[in-house]
Amino acid sequence: MFIGGIILTGGTGRRLGGADKASLELDGKPLLEHALDALSEMSQIVVVGDPVPTSRPVKFTREEPAGTGPAQGVLAGVQAFDTTPEQVVVLAVDMPRVSPATIRRLMLDGGRDGSVLVDQDGRKQYLCGVYAVARLMKSAADQPRSMKALLKPLKLAKVAAIGDEAKDVDTWQDLSDLTT
Repeated sequence: MFIGGIILTGGTGRRLGGADKASLELDGKPLLEHALDALSEMSQIVVVGDPVPTSRPVKFTREEPAGTGPAQGVLAGVQAFDTTPEQVVVLAVDMPRVSPATIRRLMLDGGRDGSVLVDQDGRKQYLCGVYAVARLMKSAADQPRSMKALLKPLKLAKVAAIGDEAKDVDTWQDLSDLTT
């Protein structure tokens, strides 16, 4: 089974004064490299965002028009693969504590249509999950505008986050809080 990886980097960084989240550094490396590390077991990765140098080969793409949100980014990512994967691992670039172990847990605990990481407060982190591509594309036919709407028809297993896995970087304070 071919499982592809999609990293979403195209956010506006509004609460970071417009800073490019993918290039922010944590523990001496850019957040994009943290995401690539988390998806190290994926044979092919599509990065939805502007092309930048990376430590491993990836394919870059953008949603059209750019800035239309993560649901459109995921769909653009799926379409960018040379061969359509059966499943995709979706990860937002601003979740630097997601690791290969997190991804393995998501893959092992996948429900009929995939799985999603759930934070300590019980909130689904839709930008960290494993999703069945056929079901995503069927849902996309209804032209959903948000990740929640895109994933609503899917039956997803909930995988509890461990430690800081579900923490994301939306503000400078968030980045500071994750610094070791």
